Amino acid sequence: MNKAYDVTYSPFRAFTREEWRLLEEHPMFPITGIDLTELQALNEPLTTEEVEDIYIPMVRLLQIHLTHYRNLHVERDQFFKNASKPVPYIIGVAGSVAAGKSTTARVLQKLLSMTPGQPRVELITTDGFLYPNEVLEQKGILNKKGFPESYDAKRLLSFLAGVKSGKDKLEAPVYSHLYYDVIPDEIQVIDRPDILIVEGINVLQVTLSKKARRRVFVSDFFDFSIYVDASEKNLREWYLDRFKKLQKTAFQDPLSYFHQYASYSEKELMAFGNEVWDEINLPNLIQNILPTRFRADLILEKGKCHFVRGVRIRKI
Repeated sequence: MNKAYDVTYSPFRAFTREEWRLLEEHPMFPITGIDLTELQALNEPLTTEEVEDIYIPMVRLLQIHLTHYRNLHVERDQFFKNASKPVPYIIGVAGSVAAGKSTTARVLQKLLSMTPGQPRVELITTDGFLYPNEVLEQKGILNKKGFPESYDAKRLLSFLAGVKSGKDKLEAPVYSHLYYDVIPDEIQVIDRPDILIVEGINVLQVTLSKKARRRVFVSDFFDFSIYVDASEKNLREWYLDRFKKLQKTAFQDPLSYFHQYASYSEKELMAFGNEVWDEINLPNLIQNILPTRFRADLILEKGKCHFVRGVRIRKI
């Protein structure tokens, strides 16, 4: 066989952890003063080594993209002979339940805000755009929370359109994991940040409703997207471990939606956790989340203990 055909082609460039680490050996700012405990989510370990090896090169790559984004804005203004205000650069962070999206999003928010010029970096999660539990119950889909049909897609798309239109003081709804519901009358105000990070399991899906025939999707508003990837085995393990820790912490609060499980034995708790994973999280992962992985610009491939073992970057 001709060697020219004996090649596996891919739209991505793949890097091992070691190869990725060597891309940026000299951080542009010190990270020793960062309190990593403020950035990591429950049961998502974060070390200085992980920040230096994985996130610093990622931030440097994002800086390259941001520089070209800003230069393009200037050049377009010159072409049109009309000065305009730049609109926020939007980064999407996707992945399964328990993959570690929230930690990735918070680390990026922190590090990007420390880059030259100290840009304003805001972070929202799509949890706030879930329909309230009352609505989900009316629709008969409370047990499918997190599936595409459980989101108020019209409101989310309207919000992102407003961001990319340059609107001031946009309001995003807020979700409480304690109450397991959207908090009525509580909002997060987004006022033209330099960078907006949008984190959620659904952000790379091509539709947020099986019935809707929209031609505009959440990812259409992204300038860069990241997918946090891990094996189903590890995801299940991390989900169940987090469930154990939540039983000893958040579930103990009488106001918690899951307080009823605070007194479960470990055997009962694990049986319930596995049931939730098998009936809700796993089907959502297979049907809706995992198929979006290769729509991302960058894929973080995690191994055991949430540590990244490889990175894939979309070719340009």
